[in-house]
Amino acid sequence: MHRTRPTVVYVHGNGNKVRSGLLKSQWDQALFGRDMADASRMAYWAALQYERPLPDFRVDALDGGPVTETESVAAAGAGVFDSPEEFVARTVQEARREAGAPAPESRAVETPAEAAEGALVGWLREMTYLAETLGAAETGGHEGAEDDGALPLEVLPLPRPLRTALFRELVRRTFRDVHAYFFGDRGPAIRQVIEDALPPPGAGPVVVVGHSLGSVAAYEVLREREREVALLVTLGSPLAITEVRDQLARPPAVPAGVRAWRNVSDLRDLVALGHTLRPEYGPPERITDALVTNNSGNHHGISQYLAQAAVREPVQRLFGQPA
Repeated sequence: MHRTRPTVVYVHGNGNKVRSGLLKSQWDQALFGRDMADASRMAYWAALQYERPLPDFRVDALDGGPVTETESVAAAGAGVFDSPEEFVARTVQEARREAGAPAPESRAVETPAEAAEGALVGWLREMTYLAETLGAAETGGHEGAEDDGALPLEVLPLPRPLRTALFRELVRRTFRDVHAYFFGDRGPAIRQVIEDALPPPGAGPVVVVGHSLGSVAAYEVLREREREVALLVTLGSPLAITEVRDQLARPPAVPAGVRAWRNVSDLRDLVALGHTLRPEYGPPERITDALVTNNSGNHHGISQYLAQAAVREPVQRLFGQPA
């Protein structure tokens, strides 16, 4: 009996990316070690947010690449070393402006949208404080780091100003795209890109791999459409965070058509923060939460996630090849 070939659909995360074909090839190489041709597809929604893709050889700092000295100086000039409160206020203002949302008016009672945005600001603030804590700890600037019961951290080859700039850029750009998804006009358009990338029903087993904000959008598409999916993989996902979960269109649950869901994160990934989906997204027997070590510059990098055995093994098993 002829076995229908599986298809893997990738959904990238926050920030601008290289062109679609090159991005798909990079994900193929990280996950399979080779180009998968038409057996893989990239749901490329960056074009909705950014006028042109990154240059082919530009390393994406949001995916864990290094921050250059020039970028660090530019970030410092933009206020990246302000207090977390000042940084959060500026980031929210930028996110509203880029999403085309008006500034909230002074009134005694908040609108539902303003209240929801305020809840997400709590996540942004927590990300910012944790970024500074990790930046200090990983460069030896946090007193008592060795005896406070915290996660052991490796010292990365970045001076503290560059490390702080990297973390701050991750936080700022992450929230900007999240704001556009939930409060701008990008949510429906991003979900449509994902729907268009899915193969037609009955075309064979489907694997969906979503990173960062892409995992949220992919989840919402599958929850709404109830498409048959053999495996959903979420990487560095914020779906476990209460403030994000509260913005979902439907109550949290495993999408009806998803047979298995693997959620993978690094404990130091600032976007994920929450790391277990099983307590909230039932039925729990269809979800596996896995903790891995992602040693990219910000612990959120997609290539490092895709190379993990916890990700490669279940995907490659469906494709009938060893991990």
